[in-house]
Amino acid sequence: MEALNLSYCSCVGSSRLTSSRDLLNSFCLSTKKKITIKFSNTGAFSLKNQAFISLRRPRSRTISAAMATGSVREVLPPALDSTSEPPPLFDGTTRLYISYTCPYAQRVWITRNCKGLQEKIKLVPIDLQNRPAWYKEKVYPANKVPSLEHNNEVKGESLDLIKYIDSNFEGPSLFPDDPAKREFAEELLAYTDSFSKAVMTLLKGDGVDEAGAAFDYIEMALSKFEDGPFFLGQFSLVDIAYAPFVERFVPFLREVKKYDAMAGRPKLEAWFEELSKNEGFQQTRREPKELVEAYKKRFAVFPAL
Repeated sequence: MEALNLSYCSCVGSSRLTSSRDLLNSFCLSTKKKITIKFSNTGAFSLKNQAFISLRRPRSRTISAAMATGSVREVLPPALDSTSEPPPLFDGTTRLYISYTCPYAQRVWITRNCKGLQEKIKLVPIDLQNRPAWYKEKVYPANKVPSLEHNNEVKGESLDLIKYIDSNFEGPSLFPDDPAKREFAEELLAYTDSFSKAVMTLLKGDGVDEAGAAFDYIEMALSKFEDGPFFLGQFSLVDIAYAPFVERFVPFLREVKKYDAMAGRPKLEAWFEELSKNEGFQQTRREPKELVEAYKKRFAVFPAL
């Protein structure tokens, strides 16, 4: 018999675990508690609370949370610049080329995390202000991020990549089976560019009406399904597609334009509050002040004298 200390949480899933491998495959995300369970390699046991979040053995690495929910913390590598050597390209390793500051790349990064693919898809951050020449020459001729190196091919475009990762890699599905939700999801994904362009009119100058209409569309979309706070009720690729942009737009508009996008839009406010609890998203976030300063530089906003 072997004693294991488990940190666990209540969740939806199978309550019957038969081995340590079953334990490792039964990750979920919620409030941690502590229990101790004894079992043999041939024996079976069940957890009444349908529970598990981390497994600890003495003198071994602690798995802090569920990979399938994006809650495994990783040490982020430094961005590669013009002085950096390329990784060993097309060696069978799946690589996601991103920038830590790019909202389009952030979409794919969030998807990777929420699928629990931190060990399957390696992050390769690129310094967009000082890009390595080999990235354009040997990896992605478009010379932008994100791009995904997989099966000896490189693919781009963030909305295509989040669908590709969801469809071609293991982990929880981030796209609904329900036909009505799938149809609405495609409509919302198609609207992402229109949303960004409308809000950008206000970021660049005077476009309150256009930006307000765009945020009103989001508020209305969040009211369609009542089975959760997200666009399709439950968390999906649609939330991932909008998250990086709302994360940037709202604090900048509030501080610089004195426009509160959340005011009078309770669904939008509740959506972002719930979204902010998602650890796969949390790991990709930057401080709001940093995002605001970056947009100030981009749109040449200078402090008043």
